[in-house]
Amino acid sequence: MDVALSNAIINTATNMASAQKSDAVNIAVLRKALDMQEVAATTMIDAMVQAMPQPALATSGTLGTQVNTFA
Repeated sequence: MDVALSNAIINTATNMASAQKSDAVNIAVLRKALDMQEVAATTMIDAMVQAMPQPALATSGTLGTQVNTFA
């Protein structure tokens, strides 16, 4: 067997194993980043809901009891 071919096979296998580990780390970092974005988005939505309270719905009369619209 050719020594150069053996070295090439070993190098290729080592590089592939390293790439798999690198991909796993990259995926873990991506998941963490997505989790952080989820928390930030949820916080922003909650803040918007608190800052912009919805007006109370009409409970009597002919206007506003079927469709609630406001500007």
